[in-house]
Amino acid sequence: MASRLRKVRRLRGSRTHGWGQIGQHRRTGSKGGSGMAGLHKHKWSYTVKYMPDHFGSNKWHPPNRVIAHRWINLNQLGKLAVAVSELDLAGLGYDKLLGQGEVHVALKVRVPRASSTAIEKIKAAGGSVEVLEPTVIKEKKKPAAKPGEKAQKPSQKK
Repeated sequence: MASRLRKVRRLRGSRTHGWGQIGQHRRTGSKGGSGMAGLHKHKWSYTVKYMPDHFGSNKWHPPNRVIAHRWINLNQLGKLAVAVSELDLAGLGYDKLLGQGEVHVALKVRVPRASSTAIEKIKAAGGSVEVLEPTVIKEKKKPAAKPGEKAQKPSQKK
């Protein structure tokens, strides 16, 4: 359709373009809220059709992941291991040993976590890696049933 035939050409200069006297069709109330408002309410059909994966958790990002805040590569171990054959990286504040670089000296390394390539390279140089026990997250215990109450099965709902 040619732009000269559109209704908006006829409505130019009319202030309201046919939407009444006082501010109708102007603010966010006319579109059901601003942004993502109403996706669980009055915009649910839009959510189902156009954004089916909007709500829910991402299964590729586990909730209890372990984040290494301080790590060290193999090529940096040479600076730490001057005239020393044993390194306690946990005591030095490192969380993880990574495998970038080479090791030419047999080292005995203690570290909370280490990558598989780092372990292989240290063993190939004649050293050893002692991976310490990682910190275990304590699970919350469920409260015991009160006397006189029946214990519910996990499948039953209150």
